[in-house]
Amino acid sequence: MLKVERIPNKEARPWILRKHYAHRMPCVQFAFGLFDGRECVGVVTYGPPPTPAIKQAIFGGKWQERIYELNRLCVGTEARNAASRLVGGSLRVLPCPGCVVSYADGAQGHVGYIYQATNFLFTGTAQAHDCEFLIHGKSVHGRTLTARGITDHIAWAKRNNIQMRYPEPKNRYVYFIGNKNDRREMRAALRYPVLPYPKGETKRYDASAEIVTQLSLF
Repeated sequence: MLKVERIPNKEARPWILRKHYAHRMPCVQFAFGLFDGRECVGVVTYGPPPTPAIKQAIFGGKWQERIYELNRLCVGTEARNAASRLVGGSLRVLPCPGCVVSYADGAQGHVGYIYQATNFLFTGTAQAHDCEFLIHGKSVHGRTLTARGITDHIAWAKRNNIQMRYPEPKNRYVYFIGNKNDRREMRAALRYPVLPYPKGETKRYDASAEIVTQLSLF
């Protein structure tokens, strides 16, 4: 039987660094594991949006400290609806009231069907402003270069004949946490339009890396 539990951030780290396509650790405030018996078979993490502009854009300044980004989701089981069960279970235990924003990356062939299955609202697309850099055939994010000590990304890319590109727009989803009045108030304050769910073919990236899975203590 699958169940969702809060886990220490450090237990999500190998999943994120080895299985998630970004291979980069974001800022994590809350981490949850999906357990099949005592074995962890997936993780989802939440943290602050990467820029204050994202918080401002959602509500125009309200609930600034209660806006979270679902920033990583990795599932290593073929169990039916495992990803949506992990997301749905974690949403039920996040602090209330609050708002979760997440993005389906079109460059990875994602539409956002997991968010649609868990009743997120689709609010259009968001254009990424950070360049990505093609290094040895792989796309590397600017934040990864910064972590390696490269601060002027564009100058470095030009010196080394590295191709730069802007990522494709991402499908943006939001979810309101709280009682009926909280959700009604947030929906009224939402500055994005609520649109019909997009459709399209979903592609799966290679998440076959092996990790040592954690065991539940209970």
